[in-house]
Amino acid sequence: MDKEKNTFIVRCGEVALKGMNKPYFERVLLERIRKNLKKYEGIEAQRREGLIFVKAPAAYGKETVARDISRVFGVASVSHAVETESDLDAIYSTAAEYMNELIRERQIRTFKVEAKRADKTFPVESPDIARRVGGEVLKRCGVLQVDVHHPDCILYVNVRHGQTYIYADKMKGFGGLPLGTNGKGMILLSGGIDSPVAAWMMAKRGMLIEAVHFHSYPYTSERAREKVYDLVRILASYCGRIRVHSVNLLDIQQAIGENCPEDEMTILSRRFMMMIAERIAEANRCDMLITGENIGQVASQTAQGLVVTDNAVSMPVMRPLIALDKVDIMDIARDIGTYETSIRPFEDCCTVFLPKHPVTKPKLSRILESESALDKEALIEKALKTQETVTISPE
Repeated sequence: MDKEKNTFIVRCGEVALKGMNKPYFERVLLERIRKNLKKYEGIEAQRREGLIFVKAPAAYGKETVARDISRVFGVASVSHAVETESDLDAIYSTAAEYMNELIRERQIRTFKVEAKRADKTFPVESPDIARRVGGEVLKRCGVLQVDVHHPDCILYVNVRHGQTYIYADKMKGFGGLPLGTNGKGMILLSGGIDSPVAAWMMAKRGMLIEAVHFHSYPYTSERAREKVYDLVRILASYCGRIRVHSVNLLDIQQAIGENCPEDEMTILSRRFMMMIAERIAEANRCDMLITGENIGQVASQTAQGLVVTDNAVSMPVMRPLIALDKVDIMDIARDIGTYETSIRPFEDCCTVFLPKHPVTKPKLSRILESESALDKEALIEKALKTQETVTISPE
């Protein structure tokens, strides 16, 4: 047993169900884990028999490394394990030593053993391994009792070819699919709660993410844009490197205000955002647009509003939050760490020119008629010339 390195067992989630494509998804997942751990020196990671095994120098701390592994999409759970030879006497000694350490650290008093014999050549079957290990632990750890229903601790014994792994904890991962296995999407990223969650959810399905952010400088401040960059830094810890394209929408909003009905400002602005995002997405080889829209949440997100918005583009639009309650979205934002940044009170371009009574059931024919009063192509080209692109990498 290498006491200078911690060993982690990484279990695949949905990746394990991929049939003939399973080796491809496992390879991508392994590379993503390596990338997420590249800030550490001396990391070893390899896949064997449907699991991924990671070794990291003990100096980094097992909780820290396990947490970083758990943030990789495609990981179902992670366990810090101690390893020993696949020999009964070695297993007994290691299990007892491990449990004595847990007694000191957590004051546990009850336990049960669950054993798995992945190596079918091992001469003892799984139920008997569990029974024998449990008996030895009882003898060598005097304060413990067996409780098969509500134990303080479950001791897992996983007997594999040549090595046996012993552990008690399973840190849950986010599951999903490894990044890069499902194309690339362009998220329309505001500084609010919803769009960062939408980006995270699509990345969880294996999609690489780029972002476009609209502002109305000088009506919106640099602090508002920096807030968006802070959100992207959080997302990058899950999604890897993200390119952010910032575009000034001010001239378009002013043109709409001067030439179109006031109550159509929101829906017309939204259409322009979609058209500009589509141009940027096509230039960066994205497969689809992603938004944080949630049906019925605000005036532009009624069923009629979404139909009118979609009419502005030919690229598919993904809306992963479409049927979620706001409370559910907020809970996810808290879980992934974006919520506190999202609620910082900085204005965005959608609120600066918000009409008092926005149209909630727009008719496409009427919106197209209003839009015809604008030099649409010239406005889009002018806005694209304001584009600034930054690349934000995981810290």
